[in-house]
Amino acid sequence: MMRYILIGIVALIVVGFGAMGYFFYRGPATEPFGAPFELVDHNGQTITEGAFRGNPTALFFGFTHCPDVCPTTLFEMEGWIDELGDAGDELRAFFVTVDPERDTPEVMKTYLSNFSEHITGITGDPGDVAEMIKSFHVFARKVELEDGDYTMDHTASVMLIGRDGDFFGTIAYGENAETALVKLRRLIEES
Repeated sequence: MMRYILIGIVALIVVGFGAMGYFFYRGPATEPFGAPFELVDHNGQTITEGAFRGNPTALFFGFTHCPDVCPTTLFEMEGWIDELGDAGDELRAFFVTVDPERDTPEVMKTYLSNFSEHITGITGDPGDVAEMIKSFHVFARKVELEDGDYTMDHTASVMLIGRDGDFFGTIAYGENAETALVKLRRLIEES
């Protein structure tokens, strides 16, 4: 009798560890990436999540009053697109503001004209922009300054989105240009 009890206890332990291993390696359930939205581009035209489907996409969240990260990233994005040559024609690039209170379509258009004709600006109602930012799991927070002005803290990575609209990867801020190009070529070829 004792032998059967011992076998039962061992079996329960094995099943317990198996279940724990399954849940550990499976990882936590993740929220979906992106959600439907309706905003405006830098020309004042309606833009939806459909713009991120059908072509490989590079998506960057930032703001026009950004002192360094945003202009650097936009400059790099334009360089990557140029370096890709004909393959770069397939890539769609977007700059989504995290500061829609100041970044109107007109402001975005003027700002982006300093960097590229390939990058489309996205802005809109602050509440709608905030929902989009949240659905793409982007960090953005207003930081009040002592002089009464403000700046924005935000995610600095470029998100890569496949032709199907699904998350494909990221390019980190300051990442080596050759590594970034490898990731973009892979996005274009594999997505």
